[in-house]
Order: sequence, then C-alpha cells, then structure tokens
Amino acid sequence: MSVLYGIAAATVTATASFLLTAVLAALLRAPALRLAVVDRRRRRPVPLLGGVAVVLVTAVVAWAGDRAGVVPLGPAAGRLLAAATVVGALGLAADVWRLRRRWLLAGTAVAAACVVPYGETGPVAGALAVGWVALVTGAFRGLDHADGVAGTVGVVTAFGVGACAAVELMDGPAVLLLVLAAALAGFLLHNWHPARIALGACGSLFTGFLLTGAAVLARSGYGPVGGAGVLCALTAVPVADAVLVLLSRRLAGRPLSRGGPDHLAHRLRRLGLTAQGAVVVLGGAALCAVVVGVLAHTGRVGGQAALWVAGGAAAGVLGLLRVRVYGPARLRRGAGVRAPVRRAGGRGAAAADRDAEAADRDAEGADRSVPGASRGNRSRGRCVLPGGDFSGSSGHEYRERAGRGAVACKERIRVESARLTSVDPSPGVMHT
Repeated sequence: MSVLYGIAAATVTATASFLLTAVLAALLRAPALRLAVVDRRRRRPVPLLGGVAVVLVTAVVAWAGDRAGVVPLGPAAGRLLAAATVVGALGLAADVWRLRRRWLLAGTAVAAACVVPYGETGPVAGALAVGWVALVTGAFRGLDHADGVAGTVGVVTAFGVGACAAVELMDGPAVLLLVLAAALAGFLLHNWHPARIALGACGSLFTGFLLTGAAVLARSGYGPVGGAGVLCALTAVPVADAVLVLLSRRLAGRPLSRGGPDHLAHRLRRLGLTAQGAVVVLGGAALCAVVVGVLAHTGRVGGQAALWVAGGAAAGVLGLLRVRVYGPARLRRGAGVRAPVRRAGGRGAAAADRDAEAADRDAEGADRSVPGASRGNRSRGRCVLPGGDFSGSSGHEYRERAGRGAVACKERIRVESARLTSVDPSPGVMHT
C-alpha cells in the first residue's frame, strides 16, 4: 500500500508541476517582451523569463509536498533546492542586468560549496566536486542557445540522475528531480521550435545546478575515479558542448567570452539538420550517455563503459570542429592592415564586443544567403565576400559590406550562367 501511495503522490506532484509550468511560462511571455528581457542573439528576440516559471514551480511544488508530508524532501534535498534557487536568482539578475560570467561562476561555486557532503567525499574530492558542479552548471547555460535543446537534455538527465538517487534510496533528491523533469516538460511546450520563450540564465543555471548537485549526492561515498566517470557520462552533452565551444574559439583566435553560432546545435544545423532534428540528435545522445551512466552506477556495466562515452563525445567534438560556423576570415596582424586598438575596459570595450557579436550574426546570415557559402566555399561556383578586413567594423558597416558582397556574388553567378548558356550578360541581349 505504501508503494502505491508513493507512486500516486509522485504522479500527482509531477502532473501539477507540468501543468503549472506550462501555464506560468505562457503568462510570463508578455511581461518579458514588455520589459525587454529577451535574447537578441537569435534571428528574432525571444523572451527569457521561461526559467522563472521552472524555478518557481519546482520550488513551490517541492516545498508544498514536503510541508504536506506527501513527498518529504529531507535535509540534503532541501539544502540543494535552496542553493539552486539562489543560483536561479543570480541567473535572473544576469538576464536583466547582464552580469559578467565570472560573477555567475563565483556565485555558483559558493552555492555548490554549501551542498557538497564533505564528510562522505573528503576535503580534496569535495573541492573537486565544487569545481565540477560550478563548471558543468555553466555548461548547461550554453545549451539554451537553441530552441528545445536545454529542456530536452535537462529532462533526460533529470530522469537519469533521479534513477541513480532512487537506487541509493534517496527519496528526497529523486522526487525533486521528478518535479524538475515535469516542469521542464511543461516548459518545452513553449520552447519547441519556433520557441516562444527561453530558459535564460535563470532557468538553465537552476537546472544545471540541481542536476549536478543531485548527481554528486548520489555518487558520494564511492571512489573518486569511478564517480568521475559516472558524473561525466550523466552530463556528457553539456560537457561536450562546452569543450567544443572553447576549442573552436581558441583555435579561431577569438575571445572565449565572445558569443557566436558555434554550439552543438548550430553546427548540426550547418550540416543540414532542421531545428527539430538537431534537438532529437542531441536528446538521443544524452539518452545513450545517461543510460550508460545509470548502468555504471548500479554496477551492471564496468567503469570502463564511461570511457566509451568519453571517446564518443571526443569523436563528435573533433568531427564538428571541422564545420565552418564563423564569418569571413579576418586578416592577421602584420598582413598590411593595422589591428584595431580597443580599450581594456569601460563602455568602449563593451560596445565593441556587442558590435562584434552583431557582425558575427550578420556574417552567418550572409553565408546562408550566398550560394555555396554554407558549404565552406568549396563548391564549384563559390563566391567570396569582398571587402578585406572586417575587424573593428561596427555592425552597421558590416551589414553594408556583407550586403554589397552578396550582390556582387549574385552578379558573378549570373554572368557565369550566361556565359555557359551563350547568353550575353546584359539583360535581353542574345549572342549572334
């Protein structure tokens, strides 16, 4: 009877979380647009208050269930939920006031230090766990750059980590992750392509912290090597996305903090997948990695299974590194063009960063509008945008020059087509 009661209580709690998040996310869309709390890195502004719905519903439903005695959380899960809520509030401040990443990382690390069980992990492993939670939480934020990816990967990971917690008889974290998974599923109703609202830093940091913190709690008491393998398998997709972005920006000579269309979903789109197809691929990859992590946690497979996950993730990262995602190549220093000098701080540096990001978005659009550019300019009728060095140009100047380049490319294609068909390039004139 107690088992049936627990299943019924969990079902009711998850259903309430799903419905409340779906309704609240729809209601928060209009205020986000009115307050201009939107993500402008996409082709159209997307409201960012969807994470507020996920945080509020998860916290309220879990707290209400604990107070009513229906689904008691326990002290460990209670501390985890409180710390995750603080991290979510910090993310909301980043959505509204654009906080620097270093402050988000520092705040997440402080919150992680409050939930890691040092008595079971030891001081050294506990410190490593704090760093891992902070870094992977930041990696989850990177998944919110594309429609549906963060929610899908979050749901899959929540079920996997919840299964690990249930195996360890940690009912509190297991129920908390079930509520989170239901809330993310309700949010996905509005975040599926084309997204009407996004998680933002608030929801993505909250989700990442809750998942990584619960995973550390579930693996506490195990060996550090095996525990690290299971943790990496459970969070393989966000970790691979972060590694891919850091490597690509480093190899391209771009600042690591400068955004761009270089995440997993962006590269899969460049390979020809639709937005929904990219979500399905990443969700399937997350599911495979999570299943391996759960089996390794329960002892059904050996610890070397995590190495297969790491190898597959590394192969995917190396393969996607070859996909061209940045704009036209810039001249290196010393190639006849003087590199622009930018102040180290202040409003000028921030404005230059915003102009550079706008230029990258315009370059991406120009690549898609020019035939052959999306295939890395390797086709027979390729076109190269003229204009020389674009570094230091504002977004307006970049758009003008990219537009002129696109027109020139179209004219070259028309002339070449006319020559091959023995038609004079001048309109209405035939060869004699």
